[in-house]
Amino acid sequence: MLAATNPPQISTITTNNLLVVFAEFLDIDVSAGDASVDTLKTYTRQLQQFLQWCDRRQLNPVTIVKDDIKNYRHWMIKQKQYKPATIALKLAVVRRFYQAAVEKGLISVNPAAGVKPPREKSDPGEKITYLEQIEVETLLSTIPNNGTLKSARDKAMLAIMALEGTRTVELHRADISSLVRQGKNLGIRVEGKRSIRVVPLTPEIATLLINYLHQREIAGEVLKPARPLFIATGNHTRGQRISRRGIRSVVDSYLKQANLKHTPGRTISAHSLRHTAGTLALRSGADLRQVQDLLGHSDPRTTSIYAHVGDRWENNPALKLNIDIPSI
Repeated sequence: MLAATNPPQISTITTNNLLVVFAEFLDIDVSAGDASVDTLKTYTRQLQQFLQWCDRRQLNPVTIVKDDIKNYRHWMIKQKQYKPATIALKLAVVRRFYQAAVEKGLISVNPAAGVKPPREKSDPGEKITYLEQIEVETLLSTIPNNGTLKSARDKAMLAIMALEGTRTVELHRADISSLVRQGKNLGIRVEGKRSIRVVPLTPEIATLLINYLHQREIAGEVLKPARPLFIATGNHTRGQRISRRGIRSVVDSYLKQANLKHTPGRTISAHSLRHTAGTLALRSGADLRQVQDLLGHSDPRTTSIYAHVGDRWENNPALKLNIDIPSI
């Protein structure tokens, strides 16, 4: 019978040992071994912040205990004033960092296990900022029809975001090969957070996209499958894949031109266009399941928030009280 292998002594374990097994976890376990580059960067960045926090306090990450993790949580709440969702992400990464070490036998206990983030106190619907239909029309009409590649790109891109609800990262990642044609219909295969789906384009949006691609061909570009679907048009980045920041900058510029960026009680962002698509679709009578599929939500409860936002005002019980309020 083989002799039992003794676990390594804690005194011989270093932070680098933990980092090695965490790197293996990132490569093999995150998203079942198929994590996006952005996800891997997020895990790495969050862990580095924790390790820097330990270093500033002269704490050895190998010998940290649960009270130290609680102090890290307290620091994020009081000093950094992070939101509960942000703290939840950071704690999840730290917890998985130590769990990887436990699974490899480097340490016996996960010090981050059971350390929960603070509860979210805000109303989930409060985060939903969106444009009304007439505002969407105003935003799209702000984009000039001047025959330039930029205007053709921007109109197609903003129409897809505001009516189809695609995420910024999904349009950033899309290639020419992401286009899907089924009969006379055109769609875009996009890679979301945890899944791949096909976003069906309306005939009008499909025409805008085809026109934009044709403009690129006129400019002399060969639209190979691996080429990005949306490219930058600036002097220094012309022809390169447009960045997520670039997309947000384009959206913000038109929101400001249309005087829609900041209004009393509301600030609109690029992500607000996704909320716009979901809210207006449900309000127009679209089925919840259809909107969930369009937006790529894994949980229908996420989609239902859009319905709740609309109902809050339209079906406000106070409207049924029939109480006359004297005018001022």
